[in-house]
Order: sequence, then C-alpha cells, then structure tokens
Amino acid sequence: MKKLLLAAVMAVASISLAVAQPRAVGVNLGYGVDVSYQHSLGTANMIDLSVNVPFFNGIGATCTYDWIDPFNAPVPWNEKGEWHWYMGVGAGAGIYGFQAPDWFVGAVGHVGIEYDFWFPFQLSLDWRPNIGVVGHNGGGADFNINGLWSGITLGVRYKF
Repeated sequence: MKKLLLAAVMAVASISLAVAQPRAVGVNLGYGVDVSYQHSLGTANMIDLSVNVPFFNGIGATCTYDWIDPFNAPVPWNEKGEWHWYMGVGAGAGIYGFQAPDWFVGAVGHVGIEYDFWFPFQLSLDWRPNIGVVGHNGGGADFNINGLWSGITLGVRYKF
C-alpha cells in the first residue's frame, strides 16, 4: 500500500511539473511601489496581479489579463535574451490617504515592453492607466481621470 501511495504521489508531482507555467515575481517602481506577480497562460497570454502603494499614502491592487506580442508583431531585435511587448485589460481597487481615506475602483489598461534575460531575470517598462470612480471620505464620488498619467513604472522581476 505504501509503494502504491508513493507511486501515485510521484505520478501527480511529475504531471504537475510537466504542465507548470512560468511565473515571475518582482517590483515596479514609479508612482510609489508595486509588488507584481505574473503567471503565464501559455506562450501568448499572462495574468498580472499587482499590489501597489501609491505615493506611500494608500494601498491598491490591480489584476490584468495580458496578451503577449499581440497582432503577431514580435519585437524584431532578439539576440541573447528575448524582447516582448504586451497589452491587456483588467480591474483595480484600493484606498488613498490613511488619515481620511478615499476609495477608488475602476478599469485598468496595461501596455508594456519587457526584456527576458537568458538567466531568470526580467526588466520591463509599463504603463498601467486606470479610470473609474473615486469615493470621498465625507461622502460623494467623482470620476477618476488622474490614473491616466500615474501608472508608468520600471519593473524588475525574478522568473521561476
């Protein structure tokens, strides 16, 4: 029975390693700091989850579904590593201002270019605009357009 259980565990571990997708974790620096996690969904798509601290005066999160090299237009200068560009859409939410916090929720876009080194390291330049609703602490809400120019970041990630 123990041998059968060991064989089953080994089979499941082998299958899960065979279908495991590449992932990356790192930070984006720009409008504050973002902690980023990317999970590939094959060679042409990825999910990007980011927890951000805008101007170190709040906390938010975004999740985007990104297409890698969309329109079959790869970056033409691949030498030792690989260049890729990506674009995607998703959603974001969070609070801003710890003393009298305002909340925000909205749609997020994601456009960027990344360089994957021949070792497990990645650099990227991203623009993550967001538009949506901002609710104020004293009541009322406004349409948020400030997020259109606040999402430019430089990313550094470890791929595993």
